[in-house]
Amino acid sequence: MSIEKKAMQRIEKEFKDMTSKDSLYSIGRDSNNLFKWNAMIQGPEGTPYAGGMFSIDIKFPKNYPFTAPKFAFKTRIYHPNINSEGSICLDILKDKWSPPLTVEKVLLSITSLLADPNPDDPLVGEIGELFKSNNFLFNQRAREWTERHA
Repeated sequence: MSIEKKAMQRIEKEFKDMTSKDSLYSIGRDSNNLFKWNAMIQGPEGTPYAGGMFSIDIKFPKNYPFTAPKFAFKTRIYHPNINSEGSICLDILKDKWSPPLTVEKVLLSITSLLADPNPDDPLVGEIGELFKSNNFLFNQRAREWTERHA
């Protein structure tokens, strides 16, 4: 069986797993391309993102799960670990990826990142500095962006 065929089987299984039970995340996929999904995640309670709904595009490589999928925020967000293109600085999407990880586990990690940013490894240095130096102002800006965009 080809690597791409195995990837398709794994992607299909994960999609069925996430849509056949109560999931924290809303998942959809491109009807013409099994390798493209969209997820909607809620901003975690107790954070400046609470009340927001964030859209994330997911693109699977042909050799999934041996290579991490690409996750990108489509909804604008004010966060030190997510840049204006929607790229996410998260170790499991880079050097800490392993085949047992699933989309649902990555979405859970992204939700955790929203609740607990990592300003010491920022993708947007200016936001990381503000998070560390003036958390009140950071939270205010993040809330404003959430209200405006999410």
